[in-house]
Order: sequence, then C-alpha cells, then structure tokens
Amino acid sequence: MLTMRPLWLLTALLALSQALPFEQKGFWDFTLDDSLLLMNDEEASGAGTTSGAPDLDSLTPTYSALCPFGCHCHLRVVQCSDLGLKTVPKDISPDTTLLDLQNNDISELRKDDFKGLQHLYALVLVNNKISKIHEKAFSPLRKLQKLYISKNHLVEIPPNLPSSLVELRIHDNRIRKVPKGVFSGLRNMNCIEMGGNPLENSGFEPGAFDGLKLNYLRISEAKLTGIPKDLPETLHELHLDHNKIQAIELEDLLRYSKLYRLGLGHNQIRMIENGSLSFLPTLRELHLDNNKLSRVPAGLPDLKLLQVVYLHSNNITKVGVDDFCPVGFGLKRAYYNGISLFHNPVPYWEVQPATFRCVTDRLAIQFGNYKK
Repeated sequence: MLTMRPLWLLTALLALSQALPFEQKGFWDFTLDDSLLLMNDEEASGAGTTSGAPDLDSLTPTYSALCPFGCHCHLRVVQCSDLGLKTVPKDISPDTTLLDLQNNDISELRKDDFKGLQHLYALVLVNNKISKIHEKAFSPLRKLQKLYISKNHLVEIPPNLPSSLVELRIHDNRIRKVPKGVFSGLRNMNCIEMGGNPLENSGFEPGAFDGLKLNYLRISEAKLTGIPKDLPETLHELHLDHNKIQAIELEDLLRYSKLYRLGLGHNQIRMIENGSLSFLPTLRELHLDNNKLSRVPAGLPDLKLLQVVYLHSNNITKVGVDDFCPVGFGLKRAYYNGISLFHNPVPYWEVQPATFRCVTDRLAIQFGNYKK
C-alpha cells in the first residue's frame, strides 16, 4: 500500500495538468497513458521491446542521493521546472527516466549536459531560450523516446537526434527549413509536432521525410499555401490547420491513402478539385471549418468510412440531397455521427430531410447561427 500511494499522487498530479491534444501548455501534457507511468508503450509507438521504455520493476522507489539542488526527485522522475536555470543541472541520477526542465532560462545544450543518462525515456525542455545545441548533446540518450523542445529559439531541427526517438514536439520555434536527411535513421519515429514555426512550402527540401514511418504529423500555424509534397505515406493523421492554403488540387492527397483524420480548418480554401478526396478511402474525420468554401466538397458520399465532417464557418449557400450520402442502400459502411454546417449562409429550412439519411441521429447535425 505504501508503494501504491506515491503512484496515486503522481497520477493525480498528471491528471490535473493534462492539456488539449493540439496545445502544449505545461508539463505532462504529452498524455495520461501507460508511458506516463514509464511503462512500455510499444503498442502506441510501434517500437519493439528494446525501444527503451522501462518495465514494471522500474516503478519501485529509488533511494539515490543524487538530486540537483532545488529539484524534486522521485520514482526516477527529476523535476526541475520553474527554477530560473541557465544550464542543465549536474548531479542527475543515472537511473533517471524522465527529466523535466521546462520553464527555465536555458539557452544552450552542451556536449556533456546529458552524460550518463542512458536510461532517460522522456526529456522536457519546453519554454526555455534554447538557440544552440551541440551536435553530440543527445548522444548519451540511447533510450530516449519522447523529446519536447517546443517554445524555444531554435532555427533548425536539432542534429543527430537519438535513433530510439518515437515522439518529437518542436512547435513554436523559429524553424524555416527542414533539410533532407535531418530525420535520417529515425526508424521508430511515430509522431512529429512542428507547428507554430515560420515554415513555407519551399522550406521542405525534397526527401526531408525520407525513411520516416509517421502516424501523426502536425504543421499548423505556419505559412503553408498548399499541402506539402512528399510527406510520409504512412500517415494516419495530418493536421495543417491555421495556414494559408487556398485550394486542394487533384494530386495533393494522392499519396496519403492511409489517412483517417485530416485537419485543414482555419485556412483560405475556396476550391477542392473534384476527385481529390477519392484518394482517401479510409478517412474518418475531415476538418474544413473556417475556410471560404461555397459548396459542400464533392466526393463525400464515396468515402465509406467517413463519420465526421466539419464545414462550419464557410460560405456554403446550398446543400444538395446527395452531398453527404450515397444513392441506394448498403453503400456506406459507417454512418455519420457529426456534420457541422453552422455559420454558413445556407437556408437550412430548405434542406431536405433525406440529405442526412445516413446520419445516426438528428442531434449529429449542427445548423444555423449564421453571422455575417
């Protein structure tokens, strides 16, 4: 019982600071899952049993006397946030699996800052002033799976990232270029969040994502004017919201046949070329809210697994009876459970009830409240 109490307190702390999926507001916002308790998350990451996640034995308390001044150390977790640190502290126990250094004034990661931390699983460097990283700074971190280095002053992707890395969050920096080879050797990489950087389409060199087998990629709040080319074909989720994308052309989505969630909200999309969506046979969620569409995109009835469509806050003036549902029975394998059309100038009282014949119930449809 004494062993379980610290775990319960730690879990309670994590739950209190859990954040929304697309916002990193504080420590632990990288979910409340098995990996949070430093257990094996190979199912989520796709990494094997040698991926570096500690086993259940690592949850037993450690009685190491090493703990940097001012930090809190427990259960191989070293928390040194909000201390005004200028550099990475010394005297970090070599059995540390999670190191929290967020909300400090660290400006540089030096060669030996993480020396001896070969068991480190997660490193949190969010909201510092990091602008320089030594090319060998991460070399000792052979088991690192989660690196959170958002809200810093980086102008480039850090060099020589650990080959064990599964998740990289590097949003809200000053990165303008993603060169070819920067992710070379990262076979376990599953998730990259790089929104909030001044990235333009020209900033992605051909082959920048070669070799990656990502499930999740977010490049939101950037300066994209179109869907980037040559992103990984393995993607299940692609989020490009809050950019300047104006159109979806026929071949833009050709290579992303495995997508089940596509986020294109808060852009300037006026046109989606007929046939563009036919390349997404497994799509389940489509976010096109807050754009400039004047009609429901063509091809939605052919997406047999599509369940959620966000079209609110556009310029849609008419909804046809066959815009969402296929003609005939048994052609759609999954019924819609969410269609949003509010804040459009469509006279919803003119929309025929049969338009939503493949929707689970009428509460799944959101209409009205149009504001000029």
